[in-house]
Amino acid sequence: MSWVVDTCVLIDILEADPDFGRASALCLHKHLNAGLHIAPVTMIELSPAFKGDLSAQKEFLRLCGVHFDMNWEEANLIQAHRAWNTYIQKKRLKAVGKRPVADIMIGAFALRFDGLITRNPKDFKPWFPKLELVVPGTSSA
Repeated sequence: MSWVVDTCVLIDILEADPDFGRASALCLHKHLNAGLHIAPVTMIELSPAFKGDLSAQKEFLRLCGVHFDMNWEEANLIQAHRAWNTYIQKKRLKAVGKRPVADIMIGAFALRFDGLITRNPKDFKPWFPKLELVVPGTSSA
C-alpha cells in the first residue's frame, strides 16, 4: 500500500536539520516506491514552515514524492474519536501529559495505510498500538 509521513520528518528535510535531516530523507527515499502520503492536518501544520505559501509547500511535497491529496474518511474520524476520548480520560486522571489533537488525527489517518514514518513513536503508540511505525535513522527505517 503506502506510508504516511509525520510532519516532523518533513520539517527535518526542509530545514536540513543537522541531527535528523539526512536520516529522514533516506527513510523517505527507502519507502518512496511503496508510496508516501500526508494526513490533511499535516498540510496545516506545515504552513508556517512555508510562511503560508501553499504553492511552495506543494512543490516541496512533490519534490519529496509525498502525495497530499488523500481525503479524511469516516474510518479516520471513528479512530480519532476513540483515541481522543481515551487520551482525555487518561489526562483527566493525570495519567498522561499534553498531547496535540493533530497527532491523534495523523495516527488515525495512518491506520488505513502501511503505517507511519515518524521520529516520535511515543506520541502514537499509546493511542494506536497496532499502527506500524518506522523511525528514521533506526534499523526499522
